Amino acid sequence: MGESGVTRGVLYVASGPDYVDLAIQSARSLRAVEPDLAVDLVTDVPELLPEGLFDQVRVEARMHAREKLRAMPETRFERTLYVDSDTLFVAPLGDLFDVLERFECALTHDVRRDWDLIRQGRDHHTPYAFPQHNSGVFLYRRSEAMWAFFEEWAARFFADETVERDQIILKDLLWESDLRYYVLPPEFNLRRVTVLDAWEPLDAVPTILHSHRFQDHMRGRGDRIATLEALLEAERRALAEEWQGDLPEAAQGWAELRNRDVAK
Repeated sequence: MGESGVTRGVLYVASGPDYVDLAIQSARSLRAVEPDLAVDLVTDVPELLPEGLFDQVRVEARMHAREKLRAMPETRFERTLYVDSDTLFVAPLGDLFDVLERFECALTHDVRRDWDLIRQGRDHHTPYAFPQHNSGVFLYRRSEAMWAFFEEWAARFFADETVERDQIILKDLLWESDLRYYVLPPEFNLRRVTVLDAWEPLDAVPTILHSHRFQDHMRGRGDRIATLEALLEAERRALAEEWQGDLPEAAQGWAELRNRDVAK
């Protein structure tokens, strides 16, 4: 059992004032829907934290940009949900942790799968149907198999300075490993909120939003986005612009039909 008998919890890893600010925003949204769930943070700027938001804070004075690879196996929980700071919780987690009764870990496929960046691996060329998985929402349980996986993931990543994205190594490992893992439905790592415009009422329960647009104000790209409403508005604009731009071959086949329907 995990430390102090706490079996389930959420883990954030955030370095620097901007990302800690995002982690605070995300954790507050989590508290609003899951007030009793334990929430921990690994950071290098603990002095910026509001009192009482995080249950435990572990201070790391020198953090790597991918410090999460070291922090994830240091969790005190038996079952952990790691989330990136640019996330927002909009519904309770329900029985999500129960997936770990059957699997070592669970995560979603990444978006933009018709892009070389998302199909990239270092050691393996996999079929199109096996893209990268997004590591920004990662559910896992404490086990020898899972900890061995984490150890190999970190070892390969930190040993190769040419690899900047941890998902490249993750893709290789999931392809070659016998680790029992589950692909979560997209509502637990919703990267494209415009799918809400297409989903029917019974299709899904949107639960965790995950978007780089929550970082726009950090990069001089406009006002801060902190709600689903603001995110959806920004994503709708961006989607319309993207479909009017240069398109990959596979998208050109239906782009004319789509743009004509949108213009009506």
